[in-house]
Amino acid sequence: MEDEQIVDLYWARSEAAIAETEKKYGRYCRYIAFRILQNDEDAKEIVNDTYLKTWNTIPPNRPDQLKPYVGTVCRQLSLNRYEAQTAQKRGGEVGVLLAELSECIPDRSGGADIGESVALRDALNRFVRSLPDKTGRIFVRRYWYASSISEIAKEYAMKESSLTVLLLRTRRKLKEFLSKEGFDV
Repeated sequence: MEDEQIVDLYWARSEAAIAETEKKYGRYCRYIAFRILQNDEDAKEIVNDTYLKTWNTIPPNRPDQLKPYVGTVCRQLSLNRYEAQTAQKRGGEVGVLLAELSECIPDRSGGADIGESVALRDALNRFVRSLPDKTGRIFVRRYWYASSISEIAKEYAMKESSLTVLLLRTRRKLKEFLSKEGFDV
């Protein structure tokens, strides 16, 4: 079933929308949740929460593409769960990712409004699209899917040290790009 048809089911408040979303994007959501949480049970709960939040937000939202929409919902719920679980202690792969990105992405915890969040999201998307294809895919694997350095290095047949340098340079370019876009980094 096409995304537009599934979104129509949400708008019609048909429970078939959830079943179709599970069929089409369930594996994708489980992958995102597990990469961040590293726990099957938590990942399953987050995927179910993703369907509930999607149900509650469509309508009023009407996404053109459902995959990035449910992926974003799932990722945010996963990060929220991760933050709650590690409120007392920092560590793990996601803690490392957040520390790496904190050097180049503005802190939004200070109450940034939705307009600023959308502008930042759009700027990040433009930045990733401006990267060479391989670099963009590596950047997304690391910072969207929370893949480890060793996994990415193996997949792209790179040395871990080379990959680390590539990511460092890309984060520096991101910081410069966001600064030119008017974001305080």
